[in-house]
Amino acid sequence: MTATAYVLINCDIGKERAVLEELRKVPGVIEANLLYGVYDIIVKISGKDEREVRETVLTKIRLLPGVKRTLTMPVVEV
Repeated sequence: MTATAYVLINCDIGKERAVLEELRKVPGVIEANLLYGVYDIIVKISGKDEREVRETVLTKIRLLPGVKRTLTMPVVEV
């Protein structure tokens, strides 16, 4: 069973494109796009389970230079 989540990201001002480029290199990132509005970037990530998704957010996304805040929304399979 795989796990999927969407992550909304706030970046330091002027760092959005650099963060986007780095996110696209992260294993498990399926898609990453710039946004206008409250959040700067949305990322779709996937992993073999919820633990792997959580580790991707905590150790690979949140630690990128220029990332200020994240909001993770796990996808619930019905």
